[in-house]
Amino acid sequence: MGAEDTPASLAGQVTDKDPAVGLQAVVALRRLLEELERVHVDNARDQDWSWQSIATSLNVSRQSVHEKHASRRKAEGKEK
Repeated sequence: MGAEDTPASLAGQVTDKDPAVGLQAVVALRRLLEELERVHVDNARDQDWSWQSIATSLNVSRQSVHEKHASRRKAEGKEK
């Protein structure tokens, strides 16, 4: 994320009249949200949260959060 891609800057860009600017901001925000979710899921698992507790906090199913993050965490040596 560059200096011009701060969350505050991106929030302003999503309302730009130029679709190219707005859509680019949407993509950048989507990437930021994915990274934030990854960081916080890892933090929760590192503190022994269950997949169900994480899923409840994210308002998704346990299966969806597990499918999304467990294999990545296993590949990184963070899950059994």
